[in-house]
Amino acid sequence: MSAEPQSILSVGAILGEGPVWVERDAAVWFVDIKSHRVHRFDPATGEARSWDAPGQVGWVLPTDDGLFAAGLQTGVHRFDPADGSFTLLHAPEAHLPGNRLNDATVDPEGGLWFGSMDDAEEQEIGRFYRLHKGEVVESGLPAVSITNGPALSADGRTIYHTDTLGRKIWRTRIAQDGALSDTSLFVEIEDGAGYPDGPVVDAEGCLWTGLFAGWSARRYDPDGRLMREVRFPVANITKITFGGPDLTTAYATTARKGLDATALTEQPLAGDLFAFDPGVAGLPGHIATI
Repeated sequence: MSAEPQSILSVGAILGEGPVWVERDAAVWFVDIKSHRVHRFDPATGEARSWDAPGQVGWVLPTDDGLFAAGLQTGVHRFDPADGSFTLLHAPEAHLPGNRLNDATVDPEGGLWFGSMDDAEEQEIGRFYRLHKGEVVESGLPAVSITNGPALSADGRTIYHTDTLGRKIWRTRIAQDGALSDTSLFVEIEDGAGYPDGPVVDAEGCLWTGLFAGWSARRYDPDGRLMREVRFPVANITKITFGGPDLTTAYATTARKGLDATALTEQPLAGDLFAFDPGVAGLPGHIATI
């Protein structure tokens, strides 16, 4: 695997997002939010498969019943790939029909952390939630227009949450009882470098973030210092995940959203799924208990 990102699956996603390595079937799962599609890619065989979702779908993550949780505009659903069905489980923002769910992760206890956002990308009404064993709790973190992440440290005691339009990634401590405290600014992306999109933490405790309109993904050390920037041949890098048998391959989703005809001609790989050698392993994923 090259250190330079290579397109491995041409899907032309309008808004590719939410890549996750699902160990139980050794595949990368991701979504195209605006096309209402769920994708699965097996890197060993090159086989790809897709499902239609009943609305904008921000992510799919494996659950302890062998199925998936899916974040749609209307709430958290159970997704069964066998028949392609989506069943609504929780609608935490039924009172905000202009919002949608956008990004998510799972903690070591099986808790599913997810964020919402204003689909018009204007009002600061996006919030973070935790779903565990049937109970949804609002995190209390400040509302922003576009949430991304969250991402969690290996021990599950630090949560990184992104204010995309504000170009800031924040860090908050999680106590043993689940209470959040000691929020501090982790990284602020400089003007002109793009917008921080989906974050993920690697096995060395460093945080990676995709940069929408920034042509790159970046790696920051635990103190927020920039360690590496991986350049892409497309502008909109949304999120990476670590996969493969030893979790040493990085898979990245990208997007065509916001690109005009000229930009699309100059970026024929925009919206594809990419892979590269990150030079570090990722953390094993967790299974959600919803």
